[in-house]
Amino acid sequence: MRHSWKIALTAGLAMTSTLSTAAFADELPGKGIKVQPVQSTIAEETFQTLIVNKAMEKLGYDVLPTKQVDYNVAYTSIAEGDATYMATSWEPLHDGKYAKAGGDKKFYREGTYVTGAAQGYLIDKKTADKYHITNIKQFQDPKIAKLFDANGNGKADLSGCNPGWGCETAIEHHLDAYKLRKTVEDNQGQYATIMADTIARYRKGQPIFYYTWTPYWVSGVLVPGKDVVWLQVPFSAVAGKPNLSTKLPNGKNYGFPMNVEKIVANKKFAQNNPAAAELFKEMKLSINDINAENMMMRKGHGSKRDIEAHANGWIKAHQKTFDGWIKAAKQAAAN
Repeated sequence: MRHSWKIALTAGLAMTSTLSTAAFADELPGKGIKVQPVQSTIAEETFQTLIVNKAMEKLGYDVLPTKQVDYNVAYTSIAEGDATYMATSWEPLHDGKYAKAGGDKKFYREGTYVTGAAQGYLIDKKTADKYHITNIKQFQDPKIAKLFDANGNGKADLSGCNPGWGCETAIEHHLDAYKLRKTVEDNQGQYATIMADTIARYRKGQPIFYYTWTPYWVSGVLVPGKDVVWLQVPFSAVAGKPNLSTKLPNGKNYGFPMNVEKIVANKKFAQNNPAAAELFKEMKLSINDINAENMMMRKGHGSKRDIEAHANGWIKAHQKTFDGWIKAAKQAAAN
């Protein structure tokens, strides 16, 4: 009898050990941990943010609703631990904001989420072809500049971007570097509103001159090569980085270095959460997929529910890739 009892006890302990191991294996690394994502006020950055949020939820993290804030506030909040991460840290466009908020001492920014983010100046193809305009330096000529005058003050009206985004600093630097202050007016403000007016003028057959970037819906409405053309610059001129070249491998120079988007997180959080750190490092999203989603938003499918469906649809279509990120993250936590 005593022998039987020992056998039963041993078997029970072995079963308990097996169950404990299985339970441990199923334990999610983010269980019980709240995280606060932030993003800019650009609605078109919600898609890539949601995909990160959903991956974090898959790891067990309690993901709070994303807060929309100015980029400067985002970096400061993440550095101080009031926010956890942002999915759209532009490099090198945001390098100044990143450094000012604490740089590598405060942030974790490994891996590259999105590559091939371009920026630059464009004009309508009809005016470009008629007057042979290929370089922004030509706007030094008052006659050329006046072609793009939308308010009657004699200067070319450049549809610029929102103050605080970073691009406004680059544009203002270019106006000085390329000696365009006397002939070009940089119209800053709500970019979506400014571009709606720009597109309306284009549809009326009027010349247009604007700044844009990819990924964004504008290049899906005003198609480069068909409706508009990119302008080159006479030389590289990057604010704070006089030796940085913006020339592309094909020899063309559009005035902005090619950017990448990275997931930036609070450094202490990343150190204490190897699963999240590995996830941020592993994740990659095609710029073409973002452009396609942004166009769906532009065509009227831009509600929170719509964007949520876009993110879920992308994950379903790329399930193997998504599951690979989760697996790598869990392995990092187990090591």
